[in-house]
Amino acid sequence: MTRERGAAVVEFALVMPVLVLAVMAAVEVAVVARTQLEVVNAAREGAREAATTPDPARAVAAARASLGPRGGDARVSVQRPDQVGGMAVVVVRLPHRIATAMFGGYVVELTARVAMRVER
Repeated sequence: MTRERGAAVVEFALVMPVLVLAVMAAVEVAVVARTQLEVVNAAREGAREAATTPDPARAVAAARASLGPRGGDARVSVQRPDQVGGMAVVVVRLPHRIATAMFGGYVVELTARVAMRVER
């Protein structure tokens, strides 16, 4: 009975790090996916502002405000034609650091591009 119990402990010790790594990877994927959705929403907010107002600075401010405290790290570009009916395009880029403790802080850039027709 003692040998079987010892074998179970060794198997557990071998499998546990793999399980912990898998759970941490799943959590990190969820965090990156959530952050990507926030970047898309920020681009959408910026495009809505660009479609309704001629000032590109207001579109940049709307996109950054949508990201909250991370808005200062975002790079926002706005292209807005002068004529009504043209396409206003907002691109938001946000650097995101992945699992700082485990992988040494690998950075990926999350990007979203949204276009809306100019209304005014």
